[in-house]
Amino acid sequence: MKGPRNLGDLQLAILRALWQRREAAVSEVHEALSDRGLALTTIATMLRKMEEKGLVAHKEQGRQFLYRAKVDPELVQSNLVGDLVARLFDGDPLALVNHLVRAGEIDLAELDDLRRQVAAAETAEKRPSKEKP
Repeated sequence: MKGPRNLGDLQLAILRALWQRREAAVSEVHEALSDRGLALTTIATMLRKMEEKGLVAHKEQGRQFLYRAKVDPELVQSNLVGDLVARLFDGDPLALVNHLVRAGEIDLAELDDLRRQVAAAETAEKRPSKEKP
């Protein structure tokens, strides 16, 4: 399944709130995003638009709708990072990593962790796959 592209900041914040809660009423999403100073009706409208795009779904519980995300967080992350790499780094993920290192966005402990992950990926790639008889 292809994931969403070009999510706005508010849409992403709403999805995060739903991923954390599994499902939530409009009022709960509004409360989770209270630092944005948005009206409850703005959140309700955005949830309706997101449902039209297939990003969320709702079920009725009494007089309120409970919303849940229909998109996987890892798929959204993958698509957004892919778009970032394509748009800013000409499709070169190594250029993104180099930028993060040069800009000091990655500290030494994170670099060590990254080295371990690379080594583990290399080991897994070199391992012969089990053939079926």
